[in-house]
Amino acid sequence: MVSLKAVVGAVLSFLTIQSSALTIAGKPNRLIKPYKRAPLQDLVTWDEHSLFVRGERIMFFSGEFHPYRLPVPSLWLDVFQKIKSLGYSGVSFYVDWALLEGQRGSFTADGVFALEPFFDAASQAGIYLLARPGPYINAEVSGGGYPGWLQRITGVIRTDDQSYLDATQLYAQSIGAIIAKAQITNGGPVILFQPENEYSFSANGIEFPNREYFAYVEQQFRDAGIVVPFIDNDAAAQGLFAPGTGLGSVDIYGHDSYPLGFDCANPYTWPSGRLPTYFRSTHLQQSPSTPYSLVEFQGGAFDPWGGLGFDQCAVLLNYEFERVFYKNNYASGVTIFNIYMTYGGTNWGNLGHPGGYTSYDYGAVAKEDRLITREKYSEAKLEANFLKVSPAYLVGNAGTASNGSYTYNPALAVTPILSNTTNFYVVRHSAYESLDSTDYTLSVSTSAGNATIPQLGGSFTLNGRDSKIHVTDYDIGGIDVLYSSAEVFTWEKYDSKTVLVLYGGAGETHETAFKLSTFSSNVSAEVTEGSGVQTAQQGGAVILNWEVTPERKVVSIGDELEVYLLWRNDAYNYWALELPSDAVGNYTSPSKTKVIAKAGYLLRTATLSGDDLYLTGDINSTTTVEVIGSPSSGNVYFNGEQLDSSNTVTFTPPQISIPSLGSLTWKSIDNLPELQSNYDDSAWTAATNTNSSNPRRLTTPTSLYASDYGYNTGSLIYRGRFTASGNESSFTITTQGGSAFGHSLFLNGTVLGSWPGIDRDENYNQTVTLPNLSAGSTYILTVVIDHMGLDENFNPGSDEMKNPRGILNYNLAGQPQSALTWKLTGNFGGESYADKTRGPLNEGAFFAERQGYHLPNPPTADWETSSPLDGIASAGAAFYSTSFDLDLPTDYDIPLSFVFANTTAAATKRSLLSTRQTGNSTASGFNYRCQLFVNGWQFGKYVHNIGPQDTYPVPEGILNYHGTNYVGLSLWALDAEGAKVDGLELVSDGAVLTSYGDVGVVESPAYAQREGAY
Repeated sequence: MVSLKAVVGAVLSFLTIQSSALTIAGKPNRLIKPYKRAPLQDLVTWDEHSLFVRGERIMFFSGEFHPYRLPVPSLWLDVFQKIKSLGYSGVSFYVDWALLEGQRGSFTADGVFALEPFFDAASQAGIYLLARPGPYINAEVSGGGYPGWLQRITGVIRTDDQSYLDATQLYAQSIGAIIAKAQITNGGPVILFQPENEYSFSANGIEFPNREYFAYVEQQFRDAGIVVPFIDNDAAAQGLFAPGTGLGSVDIYGHDSYPLGFDCANPYTWPSGRLPTYFRSTHLQQSPSTPYSLVEFQGGAFDPWGGLGFDQCAVLLNYEFERVFYKNNYASGVTIFNIYMTYGGTNWGNLGHPGGYTSYDYGAVAKEDRLITREKYSEAKLEANFLKVSPAYLVGNAGTASNGSYTYNPALAVTPILSNTTNFYVVRHSAYESLDSTDYTLSVSTSAGNATIPQLGGSFTLNGRDSKIHVTDYDIGGIDVLYSSAEVFTWEKYDSKTVLVLYGGAGETHETAFKLSTFSSNVSAEVTEGSGVQTAQQGGAVILNWEVTPERKVVSIGDELEVYLLWRNDAYNYWALELPSDAVGNYTSPSKTKVIAKAGYLLRTATLSGDDLYLTGDINSTTTVEVIGSPSSGNVYFNGEQLDSSNTVTFTPPQISIPSLGSLTWKSIDNLPELQSNYDDSAWTAATNTNSSNPRRLTTPTSLYASDYGYNTGSLIYRGRFTASGNESSFTITTQGGSAFGHSLFLNGTVLGSWPGIDRDENYNQTVTLPNLSAGSTYILTVVIDHMGLDENFNPGSDEMKNPRGILNYNLAGQPQSALTWKLTGNFGGESYADKTRGPLNEGAFFAERQGYHLPNPPTADWETSSPLDGIASAGAAFYSTSFDLDLPTDYDIPLSFVFANTTAAATKRSLLSTRQTGNSTASGFNYRCQLFVNGWQFGKYVHNIGPQDTYPVPEGILNYHGTNYVGLSLWALDAEGAKVDGLELVSDGAVLTSYGDVGVVESPAYAQREGAY
């Protein structure tokens, strides 16, 4: 193996020199493992430093974005462009198997589940893709991406048990072929592929790591035509499947890291010892021949039921986190860097795991409603653009951080990254969580000799929870930046001059020097804008020293260089966009020319037409669009309009009309007719299976595990029939629905009790007292259970995904278990689900969903006129329907959200705390659950007594902004006194004047009577 490894290294070296590419389309004739021979293509290669794409060395700076969490394909380009404008070159994406093969043997990837529009949008934006189709993905989705029917296979999942391997075959073959067509070898955006996911730890009792299994997964995808490099994401830096370690080894080793954890309840707490300072040394031990790769690095956090909301997660993982932790990664030499998440989206239609609620905002740089108003978006933009214009970083050798070195201040740690010419010095506090402001000087080695800076007086300051990257001998198109304490945002060399943009924090002193011998003529510095810049020439350099203020400062050095000295918060308003090229389109390339402009909220694209420059972008206030660097000398257009001499683009807030939902006419229908004495359940599924392949041993005469009967999502209803002996005194039941689930128990239509749920419990045992029953009479126990999704399966061998949903056990005091016969239902059709457009998880067991009344234009003429704000007077369930028209202004992005009022919780905080701890509440009507359907799409599961979510963004495309919209709302009251919705409104989350264009309305089939619906 050692000699083969050396051969592969030599071939790679040769391929990086070649300018031509051998494009291998489709499936190669011979499929030999890439770790045993040269790569299967030569468009994407690598060495120990970085990737090469088409022979050019690039930083794969990537953000995670899942198309299935934004089911509006015409909006995918919007997200891609916002990521591209950050300066990122890539996106990583998961594929959720559960959405594509909800019925075994029937693979469907059409409509909102089709990936081809996703690939097209990535190509249009110029984003390279890392494909991660699993089959297991984790990802906080139901079952970790596994379809519910997988609960019924006999073998252990995520092993080489043949029943499991057979179950994955259709999916792997089908999704592999779809992705293969989108590889760079076929002109597509996919340049990397990850088989499996976080295959890093296991339960006891299985072979682990199982190399035969991992190699089998790899071969499945090679057989499907995947030829781009394989990369893995070890959940921790263990070196599993690193190149050269044996069977199943990948091409490029990578790992994940979430160092600050998920404690969003304490967003200002940074525990000591959380900064990973071992990354570089571990990488050199585990995979020195491949680029250092962080395939998932923390970009936010998930938030559980009963949490405090994603806004707090965005504070915990904010711009300070990016400065300290991301720059620590750069100090470790990362060149494949994927941030999880960059856009989180929504767990619509029950696709989420039981540990989380509908929102998957994640506290990411882009909010769930796609707004980019978080400061962390702008900080990420500064960092990514710096690395894009710093090719020396990609070949630098990261050193070891040491306290006091370079600064002679033990409170600071400096990590050098050294290359043949340019050096980078990453400075942070030795105690990374420090809130101190620490003054220092920096001693560095430059091509002009050693220097202690600043040379013109003063000192630098590192504020608390900050980190800086200082550079020496930093090349900007032939001009040598001898040193700079101010951080580089971007630069570009044009025919007429070079433009350099530097920034720092308010009140900081900075100093930058330029080597005079690298200019073509004798030059001097002239301050052309602003004040407070001290200039000097000494030691063969021109030196600038200044204190950062909100006022912009511009310095011209001869006719060759223009330097912009910015306050960091002003730098947030600047953008650096690559111009497209014939060779690589909009994809990132170090050979492409950039346009640098100040333009406020968002710049999307820059193109040239003749001598004129055309910019597109979005604004949320009146904005000055100022181009400070461009190869064009002609007119400047913004969103098609030529800018006048003021360069001002006026923002006029749109006039919008949004209906008051409380004022609309609502129609309602009983959503639990099963409680009626004459209800006919003859069409229901009889629970007659006396055996189950589930690992949990049956404790009932027949299986009452929902997935044994094909019900894997939404909600579950059981009806148990028995003939009374007259001796029955109580009924005890154990149900399981996943974290924060609830249940209600009824006897012949009378509520016996409910479990309202708490965030931490996934099952519950309850005993209820029965009334006196008449001997010989027939009684029906109705059990309603909220299905919160299937558990993930992080540890192979645990088979946690198979943890059943439904009834685990019961006891009817005075009767044997066999006295009850059970029927059950879930979503209509189960795995043979009715709604192919919205997929296999969107519906549950309640009557309205089985009938399809949640779809547009249901038959409400004979329904009662009643509002969810009036509610119901007893335990049970009702379904409400209404419609409204929208006609919102075009050219604006106007995010809308449905907002539930929670006045009960506000008035009874002590009761709320008690509820979350015990499941009991003193507030009448406090315990209720709602589902929100918008044009048939379930976009909200609201649990009033647990929370935290009460605001549910619904994107344009699901909402028709220029037509009629149908809203369905289910209300499940768990208290005997019933419940009503405190309030429900549709609100605007702001407005952005956008260049994006039209958003297509997603196909949303209307109600049609379902044959056989019961």
